[in-house]
Amino acid sequence: MPDNRKRQNTFSNNPELFIQIRWIILAKVVFAVVLIFSTLFFSSSETGSSLSQPFLSLYKMAAVVLGLSVFYFFWLNQRKHLVLLAYFQTIADTFFVTVIIFITGGFQSVFTFLYLVVIIYTSMLLLQRGSFVIATLSSLQYGLLIEFEYFKILSPFSSGPPLSASVDESQIIYRIVITIAACFAVAALSGILSFQLKTARQELKITKEHLKRVEKMAAVDEMIAGIAHEIKNPLASLSGSIQLLEDETESGTDKARLMQIILRETDRLKQIVNDIRLISKPRTTNAVRLDMAGAIKDVVTLFLNTPDWKSRIKLITRLEKDLSVVIDPVHLQQILWNLIKNAAESIEGTGKIIITLNAPRNKRVYLTIRDTGSGIVREKASHIFDPFYTTKADGTGLGLSIIHRIIDAYEGMIDFESIPGSGTLFTLIFKNADLRLSPVKDPGTEQGDRF
Repeated sequence: MPDNRKRQNTFSNNPELFIQIRWIILAKVVFAVVLIFSTLFFSSSETGSSLSQPFLSLYKMAAVVLGLSVFYFFWLNQRKHLVLLAYFQTIADTFFVTVIIFITGGFQSVFTFLYLVVIIYTSMLLLQRGSFVIATLSSLQYGLLIEFEYFKILSPFSSGPPLSASVDESQIIYRIVITIAACFAVAALSGILSFQLKTARQELKITKEHLKRVEKMAAVDEMIAGIAHEIKNPLASLSGSIQLLEDETESGTDKARLMQIILRETDRLKQIVNDIRLISKPRTTNAVRLDMAGAIKDVVTLFLNTPDWKSRIKLITRLEKDLSVVIDPVHLQQILWNLIKNAAESIEGTGKIIITLNAPRNKRVYLTIRDTGSGIVREKASHIFDPFYTTKADGTGLGLSIIHRIIDAYEGMIDFESIPGSGTLFTLIFKNADLRLSPVKDPGTEQGDRF
């Protein structure tokens, strides 16, 4: 089994990150080409040779940028470790910016703003954590560069007097402090904006997919409800008649055993009919404001006491407290149990299930269930919420359809990402949430026994 870090990075290597990195690499290629031609233009207007310093250094740097861009494209096309690629190239870019500042005058250079550009597009790729890493590196490099210039350890390509002779030390400290403050301020702001943009895009994607499935399922809702109603009455008559016949049949005989089989299958049909009716129109009359963390812990406890799974599957929870949602406790338990059960069944041998609960946006509670199972192939992924679609030999194909219908009844949304051979991530968004937990009804009492 792949190690944990590889598993956790699987969902970070997504198409959106791939596209963002590709555009940034293309921008670097354009930057290198512009740098070459602009250097040629300015060097031709100078009295010195176009191959003298600092022009030769700029040519070399542009060549390095082009060479690294080819390497980045090769790495990108492998579609592996994209987060590592993002960190690698953004860190390298900070060194390129430092070289540009050094070549163009050091303390007097006007290209200090390029650090901020690197921080901004880092936040687009790696959000706030990545932008703070780049801000720290940029601050250290700029501070060291100016200090080395001041103490004459490094001398930029300029004919002016030394920095220590032309600029007061307090001005140098002021410039360094202002640059560091700007780097971290931009990192904080761009990180927040990038996170909000990513969350908004994710919600938009989930909303589109969810509405598409709702429209698809709405077309068969009435038909399903009618079929369930027509089957229910004859099925009840059949079950009652068989029970009467069983009472008149001698126990232990072949007829009695056949009766037991028929009754068992009749009960199975009753459950299917009930599930069908739940798909058609789930009732929300028993909804209460429910403590999400507590309800999740109850289902996790039930899961961990299931012998088939507790010995081979490690279940990890990361639950934010004081989050509540208006929902029927039985419905929430049904949703959680089915998703966790599906995750466990997708894992061959040992593996992990990670449950996360948080509220990145006001009035939105996000619940994610991630597994390290076999994943869902693309051909099947578009049908997993369809009624009666199943890949299990003993399945009815109603589990995920019911979950989808229940969540939709509470104005929530569900979506998933899956990579065959690596695992699946289900994301549930509850809209009728309250971040300030009010008195809740304990799902372990009264209706809890109906689970």
